[in-house]
Amino acid sequence: MGKTAKEEEYRKNAKLKAARYCAYRERTQREVREKLHSYGLGWDAAEEVISELITEGFINEERFAIAYAGGKFRLKKWGKLKIQQGLESHGLTTYCIKKALGSIEDPDYHQTLRKLISEKWSKLEIDDLFVRRHKAAQYVMSKGYEPDLIWKILKEPIGE
Repeated sequence: MGKTAKEEEYRKNAKLKAARYCAYRERTQREVREKLHSYGLGWDAAEEVISELITEGFINEERFAIAYAGGKFRLKKWGKLKIQQGLESHGLTTYCIKKALGSIEDPDYHQTLRKLISEKWSKLEIDDLFVRRHKAAQYVMSKGYEPDLIWKILKEPIGE
């Protein structure tokens, strides 16, 4: 069954709105699909629009994943575990997640972790070294850093 002119016009308008939605910031297919459904577009029409937006470069989940990981790392100082969890919650593929986590440079990552530990360390007013280390470790674990890396750094001398 063919589409009526009214249905086609509605689909084109929804596509334009979705393109503006994607141009504002990186989006996942899931986010765009939900937005298209909120415009009242059916499943088939929404998938058609998403396919066109991918072809035209408005949607690129790998680009989204890298932007997400970079932003959460630089701005919120999140560790890779928390970033991975966030990417998984967006429904991204393992490939995109690995690519995004790989975009975070190890020297920057380790430097940020050391800085977070050092800042927390200086704020703790606890004399017991064991408790102080434990609290610093808990803090950076809550930000999504890997426990083995945390304890490796905590074995190094920490500046006061």
